Amino acid sequence: MNINKSISLYLKAKQIIPGGTQLLSKRPEMFLPELWPAYYRKCKGVKVFDLDGNKYIDMSICGVGACVLGYADPDVDYAVSEAIKAGNMCTLNVPEEIELAELLLEIHPWAQMIRYARTGGEAMAIAIRIVRALTGKEKILFCGYHGWHDWYISANLAEYTALDGQLLPGLEPKGIPRALQATAIPFQYNDLTSFQSLVKQYSNEIAAVVLEPVRNYWPEKNFLESIRQITKERNIPLVFDEITSGFRMTNGGIHLKLGIDPDLAVFAKAISNGYPMAALIGKSKIMNAAQKTFISSTYWTDKIGPVAALATIKKFKKCDVSSHLVSVGNLVQNGWKKLAKKFNIKIDITGISPLSHWKIDSEDSQLLHTIITKKMLDKGFLVTRAFYSTYAHKKEHVENYINSLDIILEELIQYIKSGTLKTIYKGPTAHTGFKRLA
Repeated sequence: MNINKSISLYLKAKQIIPGGTQLLSKRPEMFLPELWPAYYRKCKGVKVFDLDGNKYIDMSICGVGACVLGYADPDVDYAVSEAIKAGNMCTLNVPEEIELAELLLEIHPWAQMIRYARTGGEAMAIAIRIVRALTGKEKILFCGYHGWHDWYISANLAEYTALDGQLLPGLEPKGIPRALQATAIPFQYNDLTSFQSLVKQYSNEIAAVVLEPVRNYWPEKNFLESIRQITKERNIPLVFDEITSGFRMTNGGIHLKLGIDPDLAVFAKAISNGYPMAALIGKSKIMNAAQKTFISSTYWTDKIGPVAALATIKKFKKCDVSSHLVSVGNLVQNGWKKLAKKFNIKIDITGISPLSHWKIDSEDSQLLHTIITKKMLDKGFLVTRAFYSTYAHKKEHVENYINSLDIILEELIQYIKSGTLKTIYKGPTAHTGFKRLA
């Protein structure tokens, strides 16, 4: 397969863009160093066309989870094209932001007010600013991944390994003011004891508790319920980061399925199908604190973001998109399980079905998955150790994907079981953590 144009362009990018890309999760080294088609010319549905004219079926992260309806969804793109014709930016405000607010509040009746941003990371930074303005306190107890901003990465100032289990191991807090040390304190998911200990330790200093209600695993019994009860009793704002989980298991936040309402919730990614948009919804007593501080940005007022979100969420409701995402995710997870049984290997499967992750338990697991990525690329598939389902994925896509994996594992099984994978692949192995790339 010829991918010379992509390789050449990425080599140029690394000379003029620090790290080569704007997003760590899109660096070719994270998938297949030196052989990953880093750039696309066109994408539609689940098809991706690279610069060299190769076509792939995306059975990986599908725009890092943003394109939940599939690439270039016709309904969303039509709404956006009409917004462009009307003019994307103006001295006056766009009425669609009111319509979107009413729709989100209708879906989440516990909330009364909304603010917007355009990316998940900045929306989380806004949430932290709001709860600190409300409470006059600084410490944030958090669990999960919440972006790149100072408030979050500062956790590694206090303890260098604080984010190892939350974000990426070995992440240096360079450029983060030392004054933020011990203002963001992590606890582990499903570890209620550690959470209770932190609440007791920092009793009167906590501005908020922030967590992803679901990430790779479902919450154990009473974990979220206890956190909700403790935060209510102590009048601590509870913030749910639904940037990744929202609008995948149901038409709205996953907390609706769990039956636990936060005080503030943050959405991005799935709400606008690849167009920049983020929303914070919350109770009035929380959201009004935004008036006590300065939170403002020109491009939070554009027309495309709200229009794309309206079209996306309306399609979710009309087409029961979340049920399809769950169904496709289940098909993939069941396919992995069948392969594990057939080849008598252990495959660790985690994540809610629309956000599935798999890992073959092997002495050379990372090398093995690098080889699988290369061989699947040759068969016309973009794959990683994650599969994010979209509305554009059909049963035949999953069947072809699993059948191709079957063939590849048949070829590799003797090397897997004998621990001799290094004899058949001499290229660099995909990166697993944060690395500064030359």
